[in-house]
Amino acid sequence: MSNCIVAQSGGPTSVINATVAGVVKGNQMNPLYDHVYGGLNGIEGILAERFVDLTNMSEEENRILQQTPSSALGSCRYKMKRDNVEDFEKLLHIMEKYDIETMFYTGGNDSMDTVAALSEYAAEHGIANRRFIGCPKTVDNDLVVIDHCPGFASAAKFIAMTALQTWLDVTVYPPSRQEVFILETMGRDAGWLAASACLSGKIDILILPEDVFDKELFLKRVRECIAEKSKCYVVVSEGARYADGSYIAAAESKNDLFGHAVLGGAGEALEQMILESGAAPRCKVQDLASAQRSHATEQSLVDRTEAYRLGLSAHMHSADKSFTGQMVGMKRREGERYDVEYFTIPAKEVANYVKHFPADWILPEYRGITQEAHDYLQPLIEGTPYITYKNGLPAYVEPYYLRD
Repeated sequence: MSNCIVAQSGGPTSVINATVAGVVKGNQMNPLYDHVYGGLNGIEGILAERFVDLTNMSEEENRILQQTPSSALGSCRYKMKRDNVEDFEKLLHIMEKYDIETMFYTGGNDSMDTVAALSEYAAEHGIANRRFIGCPKTVDNDLVVIDHCPGFASAAKFIAMTALQTWLDVTVYPPSRQEVFILETMGRDAGWLAASACLSGKIDILILPEDVFDKELFLKRVRECIAEKSKCYVVVSEGARYADGSYIAAAESKNDLFGHAVLGGAGEALEQMILESGAAPRCKVQDLASAQRSHATEQSLVDRTEAYRLGLSAHMHSADKSFTGQMVGMKRREGERYDVEYFTIPAKEVANYVKHFPADWILPEYRGITQEAHDYLQPLIEGTPYITYKNGLPAYVEPYYLRD
């Protein structure tokens, strides 16, 4: 038999390691490969021949790996550019050197583009014994075709819980204390994360990238809330923008290696508007930053289970020697009881597209989301997996990229 390798890329999630655990467990139950290698720091690490052998992972390590947030194998932001033939040749040479037949790549939009590009290159050069399979992850939930993406539900649960708990905090003072609380979430192009805060039932104003920002309408809504109950709870996505496409973020946006805007400061921009206009005398801003994707004690049981099973499914599909350039995804089954089934789709049909929060799920005047949106989101955050603790803190697998 040959070997396989699994690697992680892009921004981490709290369940991305569950998918890796699923690939490893799948091979232990049905040994399609002699060795399951872990590529350290994604494509960048594979090109540097930095591997770890995961083949004989113990049951205990597999279980703790599933509750470990962030990317235990390390991540990267390395772009495989189609005109950089040297990278493709080098990667395929390394796969041949270590007899690696299949690469499982766990990541988001750009990672699926990498899967597509590598499989296309192999096909164009008649290389049939090197295969590439995509395993989706992203807290942004912005991958097209699939119902939802592993990693999103846990982040959504954390955001909804944070919204509820901070609302309880901000409302403790009497009506004489007028105050606006602003919660900023991730979401450069899609408002799924910010919208999930509405599951708390406590959001007064919701500002999404899909809903054009109107400063005067926003301030009008703030004044109405303050007049009615002296408090106003606002949730804003980092990618919220004006009609001309410019971001409301206070800081001037920059671009990362993939040409994506690096944002931050939308909450602070709203705070400045409120204080300068006199709409309210006090504001607090809470930017969830990395916490929303790494707070694994609030994992959704649904999310972790699905991420693990997706790894199992990807491994199972790889038994087909013609299976390459595909991504394994999930779609919701019809019926009253929530359930999903796994399916496959060419990675190129997912890469470089964005799934926006549906416009018809957004209530007018920043008043939140529709019941249909609630019905979509609610099942995803159900359940909490058992968490093993050590010395009062959640146990975790020591990152493989930090080991000697």
